[in-house]
Amino acid sequence: MTAEIRADIVVRPVRDVDAEALGRVHATCWHETYDHLISTAALEAVSPRRLAELWTHWAAQGEDYRMYAALVNGEIVGFVGSGPARDDDAPRERELYFIYLLDAYHGTGIGQRLFDAAVEEGEGVYLWVADDNPRAHRFYQRNGFTLDGASHTEPFLGEELTEVRFVR
Repeated sequence: MTAEIRADIVVRPVRDVDAEALGRVHATCWHETYDHLISTAALEAVSPRRLAELWTHWAAQGEDYRMYAALVNGEIVGFVGSGPARDDDAPRERELYFIYLLDAYHGTGIGQRLFDAAVEEGEGVYLWVADDNPRAHRFYQRNGFTLDGASHTEPFLGEELTEVRFVR
């Protein structure tokens, strides 16, 4: 999909009935995002069914959590989630947990719409993102985030992923 193509785009709260579709999109996004950082074998072990089970839990966490899905012509193509900070040394009270969008929809404005649904204008928030993800870094910088110097290495799909922290 190019930025010029017009489509029926909706960003709405995640519903429990979305879990299966979100699991499939989540798995695909991980392949598209992490294929240069994580081994093919680890990525092939990603189970859309297991991710769907996680979404069943995430969709029902409560009002402090903002979970939204982006749909194009009725099909989920991306998602976002934010909520209370999870880190003991959190620089802000709110954390952007994730934002993923299928590669085919990058550059269409849908990612921005997802972000705007989960993070209020001017809201203080922080996030962790893969150190080697320049596209995401540019997106967050356009939205007022800066690196604060924190980084960590996390287990990810049985391997390790270095993440850096952005704060706004």
